[in-house]
Amino acid sequence: MEKTIYIRMRNRVQAQPEEKLLLKDVAQIIAPEAVLSHLKSMMVYQLTEGDRNIVIIDVMRIINMITTRFGEIEVQTIGPAQTIIEVTNKKKGVSIPFFLLIWFLLFFGSAMAIMNFHDDVSMRSVQEKIYTIITGKVEAKPFLFQIPYSLGLGLGMILFFNHVFKKRLNEEPSPLEVEMFNYQMDLDNYVIIHENKESMKQLNDDD
Repeated sequence: MEKTIYIRMRNRVQAQPEEKLLLKDVAQIIAPEAVLSHLKSMMVYQLTEGDRNIVIIDVMRIINMITTRFGEIEVQTIGPAQTIIEVTNKKKGVSIPFFLLIWFLLFFGSAMAIMNFHDDVSMRSVQEKIYTIITGKVEAKPFLFQIPYSLGLGLGMILFFNHVFKKRLNEEPSPLEVEMFNYQMDLDNYVIIHENKESMKQLNDDD
């Protein structure tokens, strides 16, 4: 029976600078026991100082290395054709002044956006009319209606984004997470096309 190796490239791998990347790091492998350990320990790339923060490992490179080492053996690939190697440095500690500055900008920026929106749609006059319709009284500051509305607005934001600080309310992703995922996918596709030297080729004009 012909031996077959199944390779599934990982989408993204984080590695330290100058790290040696083994095949088991960049791909999932299914292979006969006789060659599985050798495949897992096969070095596919050595990160150097010249590498920037992104390196692309193409599946054709992996297939060439396997066939060169093991001779005539069938290699089947499943899933993505490239793995993005993200070279990461040691994370620096969080700067408290910088954190407070970002928090200040986000908090007051969001507050200004909400207040400007309510002013544009004349939310105050709408609330006054609703209060008058419900109670039959004219009130310039219907706090009985405005306070629950403000609390409901905050609760609605929590339910919409599906997070209370770092705690997720349920397993369903929030719209923000979906948008971030779509952005990351577009970014990965761009990097794969523009950083992978094997994906583009220029033919010299002999005329």
